[in-house]
Amino acid sequence: MSPTTETGPRPLSPDHRESERTQRFFRAALTVALLGLGLYILSDFLRALVWAVVLAVALWPLYARARRRFPPGRHDILWPALFTGLVALALLLPVVALAVEALREAHDVLAYAREAERNGIPVPDFVAHLPYGAQAVADWWNAHLAHAGWAQELSERLNTASNRDFGRTVGKGIVHRVVLVGFCLLALFFLFRDGRALAEQGLRASRRLFGPHGERVARQMAASVHGTVDGLVLVGLGEGVLLGIVYYFADVPHPVLLGAVTAVAAMIPFGAPLAFGLAALLLVAKGAVVPAVVVVAAGFVITFVADHVVRPALIGGTTRLPFLWVLLGILGGVETFGLVGLFVGPAVMAALILLWRDFTGTHDAPAAAK
Repeated sequence: MSPTTETGPRPLSPDHRESERTQRFFRAALTVALLGLGLYILSDFLRALVWAVVLAVALWPLYARARRRFPPGRHDILWPALFTGLVALALLLPVVALAVEALREAHDVLAYAREAERNGIPVPDFVAHLPYGAQAVADWWNAHLAHAGWAQELSERLNTASNRDFGRTVGKGIVHRVVLVGFCLLALFFLFRDGRALAEQGLRASRRLFGPHGERVARQMAASVHGTVDGLVLVGLGEGVLLGIVYYFADVPHPVLLGAVTAVAAMIPFGAPLAFGLAALLLVAKGAVVPAVVVVAAGFVITFVADHVVRPALIGGTTRLPFLWVLLGILGGVETFGLVGLFVGPAVMAALILLWRDFTGTHDAPAAAK
């Protein structure tokens, strides 16, 4: 019986190793080229797709809870369609409310416009009480708005080729954004339906590409989206409700509509003062100076508490980010990506801070930075 010999894998020849390196290089080049081509094809829809991802991540805990409470059927269409429909309603309800309010006020506005065209618009009473420039404002008003026929003169000035082209451009932009909203809702439906499988694939890919750190970064970015939604959207809605109540008791015109505008503006840093400042100006125009002061004071108190106490606790506590970096992420994200940057910016900052803490071995934020 011949002795057995243990033989391992045969070493690769130099030509074979060179062939494998060449194949890996061309596979990587093909992957990069296809990825770049795909991003170029989807360039007009990337922002809508990012919005869909942000909405899916933000609403996923509620969606998962609903699925556990009432398991879906075999086709799994009801819950994705229901949650997508709720998001669509949240987007459409403000537009419908504005349209209804505009139709309600249309008769009075048209009657006022006809009267203003016949007799002009007299100088408002509050102009005389302005601390500076009252006479200059009154002179300009008398020259441009206080005489009959001013609307026809204004329309003739505006009816130019450049303004008509601008109007067509605005119309195309509105149609384009409606299409993007539709694409966002469609993508959101499929993210709800296939979100679990997509999340597992993403985590598997991040582990293969970056090891255990990749999964931690992905989870931290998702947590930052949740914290940013709580800190921006929910706190902004709370500010809108509280200031809407103040508007109502201060007798601000259209308090519900202005409260909704304040809620949306409060989601953007430093946006709420513009909204309650507008409400105060409307009160001053009516001659109600004391209620205007009350609105401004209440607005600053509510926004101070929201921006310096509630919001940092919600966002920083979830993302483990100092509020300075949260603020920089929000402002930089808005500057770079528009409104979707409200959520993308803090997520990127959270990932960078996590990588920095892993690199330096400081997994807990220092007490001075918290």
